[in-house]
Amino acid sequence: MKRVCIFCGSSSNVAGVYNQAADAMVREIVDRGIGVVYGGAGVGTMKVVADAALDAGGQVTGVIPESMTARELAHPGLTELHVVESMHARKALMLELSDAVIALPGGLGTLDELFETWTWRQLGIHEKPMGMLNVRGYYDGLLAYLDSAAEIGYVRAAHRDLLIVDHNAGRLLQRMIDAAA
Repeated sequence: MKRVCIFCGSSSNVAGVYNQAADAMVREIVDRGIGVVYGGAGVGTMKVVADAALDAGGQVTGVIPESMTARELAHPGLTELHVVESMHARKALMLELSDAVIALPGGLGTLDELFETWTWRQLGIHEKPMGMLNVRGYYDGLLAYLDSAAEIGYVRAAHRDLLIVDHNAGRLLQRMIDAAA
């Protein structure tokens, strides 16, 4: 595993525990010599992800849509920054540049990125491991919904199980590395 794509929020208005968890996740990744690919912004948890990776000596690739460079303010210190035409192009390039995907706590954009990438996995467009860091039960409600959808039959259990979920950053990363092997 050479690079991990991280989906996370751009909001700066979140409790510190979520940014601490993002920092810990990124340091686990960089400590194993793995690079980070993320949305390219220099705000909110996205900034925490980039700064933590850079502070730890890691390689950080950002991918940001041209229309978002003013609103999200592209991070100025990245190893590499790609400016793309659309959100769809952002997701596609982030996945292309990565060997795995991790969703940290985030908002609608994070869910959009996770679900589209997960759908691509379900459809066989990629075979990359997908993970979710469930900080303090942040995703418990969503996971309950997904389990219910699988029980009812709208989501196949095998597709639900494509998402590796853990609350511990190191264990989540190891489980994803094992899944990639």
